[in-house]
Amino acid sequence: MQRWWGLIFFLILGAGSFWWWQNSLREGIDFSVSNKQEKVDKPYDRYQFERLKNQKFESTEIILERILAETDAYTAWLFTVKVEGKKTSGQINYPKSEPPSQGFPMVMMLRGYIDQEVYTTGLGTKNSAGYYAANGMVTIAPDFLGYGESDPEDSNSIGARLAKPVTVLTLLVSLATLDNVDTDNVFLWGHSNGGQVALSVLEIIGESVYFEGWQLPATLWAPVSKPFPYSILYYTDGFDDYGKALRKVLAEFEENYDVDNYSIHGYYEWIDSPLLIHQGTADEAVSVAWTEELVTRLEKLNKEVEYFRYKGADHDLQPVWETVVSRDMVFFRKHLKD
Repeated sequence: MQRWWGLIFFLILGAGSFWWWQNSLREGIDFSVSNKQEKVDKPYDRYQFERLKNQKFESTEIILERILAETDAYTAWLFTVKVEGKKTSGQINYPKSEPPSQGFPMVMMLRGYIDQEVYTTGLGTKNSAGYYAANGMVTIAPDFLGYGESDPEDSNSIGARLAKPVTVLTLLVSLATLDNVDTDNVFLWGHSNGGQVALSVLEIIGESVYFEGWQLPATLWAPVSKPFPYSILYYTDGFDDYGKALRKVLAEFEENYDVDNYSIHGYYEWIDSPLLIHQGTADEAVSVAWTEELVTRLEKLNKEVEYFRYKGADHDLQPVWETVVSRDMVFFRKHLKD
């Protein structure tokens, strides 16, 4: 008898379960088990070039803090600006000549690598910036985070590098907060690692809907043009630990990110600005072969590029510096918009 009661109980339980399942289907209830997890952005996803080209950068006030130096031709100011909530400092040179009705044309200047322990505001751009300012150009040179009077940079050395184009892009949309600057005539100057940052910026604005119509005619001095991360690993033999710490950080980065998403070599097609490139044959930091490979790739993509090679010139383009800056001025004037 107990066996019959057990059988009846299981029949009732089965019928109830079947009724619940049918009712769930009618009401559209999803009772399946899913192993899918919602995709969560990682901290440095936002620096992918594909992300940056779709990002709208907000203007923020560029503040002239104090005078750093004065010459007969220009006044050098320390400036600060907020980028992603952090303070970045740098140097602005204003010509002392009467500004044109539309304001002075401007050169955004991006320096190469300098050790933080010896760096002071303007180092790496001061001489060239002074020349351009004496010839009627406002110049602006960010120190970047961790340098000058800027806030500290990202504790992750890879993250600190990836943030640099964002600093430049934010500065570009903030230039209208300055007096006597012609924002229709902005140029770019990049030396060494600064040349790689400049190429990154040119790629992003060339494809961005928010920079539509922008052109930044750019002069590049011995630009680092190898793909990331080789572009930084190449220089680690001069480190005290021969790059051991950097390789560890980079290995961790590559576990979570595709490095090609952050490398200039895959996005040259996006560039829509004319380029002037200078390279010395005695440069021990940037190989002539690198620069000529860059020029060849740009020419194959039908980009507007002019290239000068200087026999015996070093990484700072000595002893032909005067020739280089004078050619830059010819280039700037050629590309001035009315």
